[in-house]
Amino acid sequence: MQVILREKIRKLGNLGESVNVKPGFARNFLVPQGKAMIANKDNLAKFEAERAELEKKALAVLKAAQTRAEKLQGLSVTMQASAGAGGKLFGSIGTRDIADAITAKGVAVEKHEVRLPLGMIRQVGEFDVVVHLHGDLDVNIKVTVLPEGGPVPAVMLEAFGETPVEAEAEIAAEIQKEQGHINE
Repeated sequence: MQVILREKIRKLGNLGESVNVKPGFARNFLVPQGKAMIANKDNLAKFEAERAELEKKALAVLKAAQTRAEKLQGLSVTMQASAGAGGKLFGSIGTRDIADAITAKGVAVEKHEVRLPLGMIRQVGEFDVVVHLHGDLDVNIKVTVLPEGGPVPAVMLEAFGETPVEAEAEIAAEIQKEQGHINE
């Protein structure tokens, strides 16, 4: 079935292109969502009349996504979760958790925009997460997962490039400093 795209759709086509899709995809998704119209003479004339308006709208959406991308550039998020001695989480961290953490940093992100290339996070450490803001615009964010309370597992220390002995010495010094044993 031939349809005329009213907006750019990833892996399908750009605004104004006439593409061939399966009838169910057109009837059940593209047409009801306003993303496409059935290709015929009447709809082609109607599309050409509103083409400039649709292009202007698409450009505004892209600029808004670029503004959000600038805010997200270089952003890192640190999260805490319950973890066992081996660094394995009791549960997992998903797209909703990451979206909420990013939104708490001041940039609104929806859970459907967060992409986890390796699946849900089930281990402490650092992870690269992709935020898909627009059809052509993705931003990488660094997510660090730390264990809630308790000692830092050796697996996590190795992920950050420290040996357990160095890290334990740093932690012990911090505890003594907090207790007032070392005056600095």
